[in-house]
Amino acid sequence: MTDRPDILALLGSRICHDLISPIGAIGNGVELLMMEGASPGPEMALIAESVANANARIRFFRIGFGAAGAEQRIGRTEVLALFADLMRGGRLSLDWSSPADLPRREVKLAFLLVMCLETAMAFGGKISVSVVDGRWHVTGRAPRLRIDPDLWEVLSNPAARHEVTPAQVHFALIPEEMARLGRQLVVEIREEELRLSF
Repeated sequence: MTDRPDILALLGSRICHDLISPIGAIGNGVELLMMEGASPGPEMALIAESVANANARIRFFRIGFGAAGAEQRIGRTEVLALFADLMRGGRLSLDWSSPADLPRREVKLAFLLVMCLETAMAFGGKISVSVVDGRWHVTGRAPRLRIDPDLWEVLSNPAARHEVTPAQVHFALIPEEMARLGRQLVVEIREEELRLSF
């Protein structure tokens, strides 16, 4: 049973890997059409924007749901570029402050926590991620938060039982990732702010 999380991560990596190539091909096709003089109308702009968003979302999922080896690292510039693409034109903004080189497993966990904040911040807001002395702080601020207390209890209470939907699967993955890293998550829920740290 201990292989289950690794198998799920490998599955996530495989799905993202298989999807990124056709999405990239669509983007290349749009560029070729534009170079050959196709009218840059709203249809082409919509296709190009949708491809860029899908590409960013798949890259985000690949890190958040994919396999991450104990020794793998990821650069801050890659993370910043990914979030710049992901947040473009959306209701959420994100500020990321971290060392230049990061353990991929920790970044994976931070991405899963960002997904949790996205779930609670459906109406928009600001997310900030920082690393201070090796401790991660992931904070969401919004004038309107949508909090399901039972769902959020899953993050910090291993005994909590809550049926998660496919749109909430990241909540169910976090306790196992915390255990794998030997970390404990601290969750603080306030009226207009969610603070998560590990």
